[in-house]
Amino acid sequence: MSDLTRLTLRSALDGLANKDFSSVELTEAFISRIDAVNPQLNAYVLTTPERALDDARASDARRAAGTAGPLDGAPIGVKDLFCTDGVRTTAGSKILGTFVPPYESTVTSHLWRDGAVMLGKLNMDEFAMGSSNETSAFGPVVSPWRARGSNRNLTPGGSSGGSASAVSADLCLAATASDTGGSIRQPASFTGTVGIKPTYGLCSRFGMVAFASSLDQAGPITRTVADAALMLTSMAGHDPKDSTSLALPVPDFSQFIGKSVKGLRIGVPEEYRIDGMPEEIARLWDDGVEWLRAAGCEIKSVRLPHTRYALPAYYIIAPAEASSNLARYDGMRFGYRGEGTALTDVYETTRAEGFGPEVKRRILIGTYVLSAGYYDAYYLKALKVRARIAEDFSKAFEEVDAILTPTTPSAAFPLGEKQDDPVAMYLNDVFTVTTNLAGLPGLSIPAGLDSQGLPLGLQLIGRALDEGSLFSLAAAMEQAAGFTARPEPWA
Repeated sequence: MSDLTRLTLRSALDGLANKDFSSVELTEAFISRIDAVNPQLNAYVLTTPERALDDARASDARRAAGTAGPLDGAPIGVKDLFCTDGVRTTAGSKILGTFVPPYESTVTSHLWRDGAVMLGKLNMDEFAMGSSNETSAFGPVVSPWRARGSNRNLTPGGSSGGSASAVSADLCLAATASDTGGSIRQPASFTGTVGIKPTYGLCSRFGMVAFASSLDQAGPITRTVADAALMLTSMAGHDPKDSTSLALPVPDFSQFIGKSVKGLRIGVPEEYRIDGMPEEIARLWDDGVEWLRAAGCEIKSVRLPHTRYALPAYYIIAPAEASSNLARYDGMRFGYRGEGTALTDVYETTRAEGFGPEVKRRILIGTYVLSAGYYDAYYLKALKVRARIAEDFSKAFEEVDAILTPTTPSAAFPLGEKQDDPVAMYLNDVFTVTTNLAGLPGLSIPAGLDSQGLPLGLQLIGRALDEGSLFSLAAAMEQAAGFTARPEPWA
């Protein structure tokens, strides 16, 4: 395969600017690689090669005319919950069937505005509900990584498993993703890539198929921290079509890459040292602390006392919002329609046949906690816990500028290993859900390998709207970690 597919987003844009190759050449290289590798990984559920080449030719024309945008000519993948005008969007679910949106999500419209090239739509857990990308109606995504001495297929994480697998396997330069409880950061950690969930409201949710509206947030998965800064600068921005969108200017996040972090205070929360944490993850966390100390940061212990309640609160709030959001899928207006002799029969058949088991489980949980007699005991109590978690972070950020934690409690696990144990699967989000509940930015960087040669990530959590500090810190850690491992080639 062409070495063009191994470029970072930044180096590819530099090569395009220097006329080392054209966008058409770059795009053709990715199309060829997808054709060769995707049948084994199932990262893409839909490829758009004709659209991609049209985009690339238009980009080359703009570059020749001197009007190229910030991402002009860069081939990327799009998670299949971002609506794309005229291109099928399913959120990984049978119930959306062959739905073709007549409009574009704001995030993807920003990327096309800046010249990005669309290679296709990426696989995901159904309605973003999952931590292993095994709930998709299109089948599981396979990670390009293998444990040392094993041929077992591993999960790339979820719900943005298609995005993470595609970036890690050189099937795109970068990918859009979304994060409701860790769905950007956990897959990034599992696949040796970089993922950032920005502050809630920084990226518009218009045109994103909803899971839990107060938690969902778009972000990128990329190969490097600098690439993540490039992508987020384009993806972010105020949108009047989203009432939760922040009416604030978007900085050029690239300007924070390489900026000195000397004097920044880094918090280390003892509550994240959970029972049973693998020694190699605890050791890597300590390494991360030392990397930042060597860069001139001050390390402080901080308290986040309500962390232990984050996961149960999340798994009440998120299903409750999902049960409301997914009520619209009734077989009447769009998507899959089941058979029935009466209206109620059609509703019941459509939802029974259209939703997968995990989505049904979460709808039932959400409906239960919102029902009369349980609303106060479960849902309102979970909202109070959420407020306490946000207060914990507010107090911690009076003393520190960012917080360092592991991203996940383990490396990637084999497909099928936790599918029959929902609680074990949900525990994958133990380090990530807190930032969604508090609306804060969180960034995962690849920091090392476990004893089986699989990637492990470290997470930086920042104040609301302080993505700049996270990018500066992550770039310093990226340099110190020197992570260059790649999965074995698939083609």
